[in-house]
Amino acid sequence: MDSTKQGHPKGLYTLFATEMWERFSYYGMRALFTLYLTAKLADDGFGLPREEALALYAVFTGLVYLTPILGGWVADKFLGKRKTVYIGGIVMAVGQFLLAASAFMATSLDAPTRLFLFNFGLGVLIIGNGFFKPNISTIVGDFYDDNDPRKDSAFNIFYMGINLGAILGPFIAGALGENIHWGWGFLSAGLGMILSVLWLKWKEDTLEQYGLPPGSPESKYLLDAKDWRDIFMYAIGLVVATFVVIKVWGMLPESITSILTYGGFAAIILGLGYVIAKGTNGAHEWSRMLVIIVLAFFNIAFWAGFEQAGGTMNLFAKENTNRMLGGWEIPASWFQNINPLAILIFAPIFSVMWLKLDKMKLNPRTPLKFAIGLFLGAFAFLIMTWASNAADGGHMVSPFWLIAVYVILTLGELMLSPIGLSMITKLAPTKLVSVVMGLWMASFAAGNYLAGMLESILHKYDFPLYPFIMWVMIGSGVCLLILSPFLNKAMKGIH
Repeated sequence: MDSTKQGHPKGLYTLFATEMWERFSYYGMRALFTLYLTAKLADDGFGLPREEALALYAVFTGLVYLTPILGGWVADKFLGKRKTVYIGGIVMAVGQFLLAASAFMATSLDAPTRLFLFNFGLGVLIIGNGFFKPNISTIVGDFYDDNDPRKDSAFNIFYMGINLGAILGPFIAGALGENIHWGWGFLSAGLGMILSVLWLKWKEDTLEQYGLPPGSPESKYLLDAKDWRDIFMYAIGLVVATFVVIKVWGMLPESITSILTYGGFAAIILGLGYVIAKGTNGAHEWSRMLVIIVLAFFNIAFWAGFEQAGGTMNLFAKENTNRMLGGWEIPASWFQNINPLAILIFAPIFSVMWLKLDKMKLNPRTPLKFAIGLFLGAFAFLIMTWASNAADGGHMVSPFWLIAVYVILTLGELMLSPIGLSMITKLAPTKLVSVVMGLWMASFAAGNYLAGMLESILHKYDFPLYPFIMWVMIGSGVCLLILSPFLNKAMKGIH
């Protein structure tokens, strides 16, 4: 039977809703992050200067996308994808509740204890996300053969779930945090994470046998009591381990923490390289792995720009954008809704478009889609440059500047992100899919870290942020166009 005439499996929609509630949790928290840190102490914020808040945002969002390497490896080697997703979800809920406690107890805790509680929450979120994020994406890919034309379509549908959650998060958690109390915003994010776990448990039978622990019998479709004991033990262990690490870290001198940080990054890179080298065999697998590594490098350039959304562009919405609608001021965090709302509008169009172009044999190869995405990103930051210039001198500019930037960035995102997820499940060696998904997430980590640090780095050289990002994206897009014929050949028959 022609696979294009078949519908998608029920499991896709289970994973859609699970990811939707997880993204509600993450993006609700992200919309509040820099606003909460820069809010005055009198308003139960931390009163941090802009540069410090963006630096903390850079570290957090970078590590959030780096820990999936660990989560992917644990799933592949020991627990299976399904158990690892549950562990990550439970741990992230704990992290959100810790952030809520740091806000609710703002007046009852001394400053060092409150800061420790906040950092503890961030650390728990980082490790939980590492267990959850790579494995739910790879379960989606498990339902489809490598050259099934429905695969790109499925990831676009899955991506709609991500972005429906990303709309609801800032809309609900953002409004609660900004207008009522920061703690209510983070608490609602934690409840969203609990809903994610409960939904997956309720609909687990639709996942068939995908994502079960290694060596599971053919008759097994659901996790049993022993699996759930493991899940809760791992979740408790990860939270306790994070507490110990942060407590010890705070007691060490800066010289030691710097050595440990750089040593840790080196160990991750070497360890990842070893696992991939050991698990990749033959010229075809190595050729495809090279394509993944090259496209991961260009992915960094795009996300270093795109992730200005939660940092400098979030602060631009707060400080430089006219948000008055009649007598009511729109919460700055609501501008975070523009991107996911645009995803919900355009993702179905892209999903249908790829299938139509495939039937016409005009579907662009993955490297070309990436190049187009980079050029769209460059155009968005040209507009952002104009908006920034218009705001010079403290002028309040029209919200339509940010709306245009977010929409165009969304079109670029649709050319890269769902296509990249689909590409990993096609090109990675079967036994390494989750680990390679972790590698792909590491490119997001680098992009996110650069996004938070670029402003302070470029300030030292008196170079404006948004034009710099624009030219980096243009140069990256041109390079990728030049490399496309070689990358297409190296994909060895995978479209």
